[in-house]
Amino acid sequence: MRRIELSPRPDWEARAEAVGFTWKHVDGRRYWDERAAYAFSLAQIEDHLEQATAELHRLSLELVAEVVESDQLMARLAIPEPAREIVAASWRNREPSLYGRFDFFYDGSGPPKLYEYNADTPTSIYEAGVFQWLWLEDMIASGALPGETDQFNSLYEALVRRFREIFPDGGFVHFASDADFVEDRQTVRFLEDLAGQAGIEPKFVPVREIGLDADGRFVDQDNFIIGAIFKLHPWEEMFRETYAANIAGSRTLFIEPAWKAVLSNKGMLPLLWERHKGHRNLLETYFDDDPRASDLGSSYARKPLFSREGANVELYDQGRRASVLDQGYGAEGWIRQALRPPPKFDGNYPVVGSWVVGDAPAGIGIREDRGRVTRDRSRFVPHIIEAS
Repeated sequence: MRRIELSPRPDWEARAEAVGFTWKHVDGRRYWDERAAYAFSLAQIEDHLEQATAELHRLSLELVAEVVESDQLMARLAIPEPAREIVAASWRNREPSLYGRFDFFYDGSGPPKLYEYNADTPTSIYEAGVFQWLWLEDMIASGALPGETDQFNSLYEALVRRFREIFPDGGFVHFASDADFVEDRQTVRFLEDLAGQAGIEPKFVPVREIGLDADGRFVDQDNFIIGAIFKLHPWEEMFRETYAANIAGSRTLFIEPAWKAVLSNKGMLPLLWERHKGHRNLLETYFDDDPRASDLGSSYARKPLFSREGANVELYDQGRRASVLDQGYGAEGWIRQALRPPPKFDGNYPVVGSWVVGDAPAGIGIREDRGRVTRDRSRFVPHIIEAS
């Protein structure tokens, strides 16, 4: 694994605009960054990243099967009591999952280590599945990269295939997000397009315009019943909304399903460690109030059960706490994880996000930052597999 510097395509911004990648800058700062790329060998992809993704997906499903049978474990994960049967029923009914993303420490020299699992929301799926592949095609066409250069990236095809598996007869499916947040809306628009290619008729509904009819069914802005919906809205927030009591009786199929509330929760990390202590792909992790957390000493990462984009993540190194992006997370609880900062390449700290679609690894995307915590302004950098 190495970081290589490259010249950006002269027209990359126009290329981004042409395919709807309108959040290529964040607050005036470059978000998509093709001035560099991370290069991997095929063995690093197949033997390390792909293998770790498949293994952790298997362990995660085993964990869900256990947690949904335990009121005590669901309480430990801060799943509200009225929502626990919703979570359990979604698992018993084998409600399907579309995707998930494991975030790894990886330096190319050993097994990836799991930082956390983004199991419910699709942040960076468009960048990973579409724009970095278009970048690779352009770089090969221009001669900037050898023709045999490849990429670990079957996300686009895998997502279309998975939509067909979930909805084999096609039909009408709603898609929801915050209509005014550009990144969310464009990401959902991308997924709507993929669903259309799978024979599904998509319809967008802003989250705030979803209502209820007299029978307790969710309806869209035109009063059409929502029978199935992809929602870019996390379960931990949905369970705390006023409509939460209506979820069970709505007869709506949700993508992602409610059982993902077990996995989109950093509390899964100490539960995995407890069940698979010493696993090559796990970091030692405990709940913050567990006496065993003292085994980590004075160097560890302290993370809220629920947070986004590195918010409220505290890094302690020999007892000294680094600066924290405080966005108010942490009321539901915390975990402590062994301190393993990302590897440093040319002053940058990359985190590898490895996607699973359905039950299969499907590609990676890389975010890098000058700091050790990946945040909303961290850059997305493409990757390649070098020819042997």
